This record gives sequence, structure tokens and C-alpha cells, in this order.
Amino acid sequence: QVQLVESGGGLVQSGGSLRLSCAASGISFKISAMGWYRQAPGKQREWVAAITSGGSTNYPEFVKGRFIISRDNARNTVYLQMNSLKPEDTAVYYCNSRTTGLSFERYENGYWGQGTQVTVSS
Repeated sequence: QVQLVESGGGLVQSGGSLRLSCAASGISFKISAMGWYRQAPGKQREWVAAITSGGSTNYPEFVKGRFIISRDNARNTVYLQMNSLKPEDTAVYYCNSRTTGLSFERYENGYWGQGTQVTVSS
């Protein structure tokens, strides 16, 4: 059974930092690409970070320089370090895994976690 369990969300002031974690089980983590998405109330879900099985990373422009994705294959865990947080970063953040090779930016497929709430106060 596939499980992706996010943690680390919470309430933080504008300019602050949070680190999200996603612990994976039931998947071949080492060969999986991992990503993070977010969904704010009333908005569509959007991609925020991705890391390949080889460790290459990619981000959309609106988080580039502020968010850092990393992975620990020994712990089957992917992280999202979020710095310089803004109120507009408030959303539920979801972990995603896939082995399809499809772009995280263009396609929403694979396995999903249940999400963790991040709230940034101004």
C-alpha cells in the first residue's frame, strides 16, 4: 500500500521559514521523482518543486530562490525548505511521487499525500 505522509506545516509569520517532510512507503522511492504542489482556497492546485531520482531539482519562478527541495533516499523522505515566506504562500501543500517521467509542471499524476496546511500571517 502506497503512503505519502506530509508533516511540518503550521503557522508562521511573513518572512519566516518552514520545512515540510514527506515520508514515503510502498513505492520504489529511489527510482521515483518526487514533487510538491499546493492549493490555496478557491484556487487550482499548482506545482512548487520537483526532484528527480538523480537529485536534479526544478521550480517555478514564483518560488525560485526561496524554496529548496531535497531528498534522503535512506529515509525514503523528501523535504521542502521554505524560506522568506509570504502570505500568498498560504495553502495546503501536497507531496507527489511518480515514475512516469511526466513533467510535474504540466501533469498531475502519480501518488499523493493527504496534505499539510501552511499558513503565513502578515
